[in-house]
Amino acid sequence: MKYDLYHYFEQDKGPFRNLSKLSIEQASLISNQIRTEGRSFASQRNDNYLMIRRELERQARDQFICKGGKPRNSYPHYMTLESCKWLESWYSNPGRISIDWNEFSKESISFTYGDLFPTMRYPDGKAYRKQVYNKDEIIEIIQEYGLPQEWNSNGENGPERYIEVQIWDEEIIKRYL
Repeated sequence: MKYDLYHYFEQDKGPFRNLSKLSIEQASLISNQIRTEGRSFASQRNDNYLMIRRELERQARDQFICKGGKPRNSYPHYMTLESCKWLESWYSNPGRISIDWNEFSKESISFTYGDLFPTMRYPDGKAYRKQVYNKDEIIEIIQEYGLPQEWNSNGENGPERYIEVQIWDEEIIKRYL
């Protein structure tokens, strides 16, 4: 199976910048600056965002380990499975990187059917809520539900707009920094 993974970013800032890599104090300063500037989708995040994010990342990491994952990082970098045009609208000058998913070992990447936040928190009882998948499992989920960016590109059918990929190893990522 061949899929491409995509990472979207602000061109003038560069790819794979990660608030989770920073101390909570540094991340809070940057998050507050983003909110104050009000120029991007991220400026809409509330004050609790960083604490919730770190807890959801911990849950995702723990689930991934239970499924045989071997994360080398405490936090993931984020990509999408296949492209998602909507994510380009998050940035004033969007950039994107595409990487073949076969460049990543199955022990280094996990998936959520939708963005980590709504996947782990949206209370609608769908089978893929609160679930983290490995490579083999996400193929089965796609066969059952399809790609969200195809059936829900405008967000009218729920919060899932793409399949999020959590990259738990920076080796491949370093090539793009």
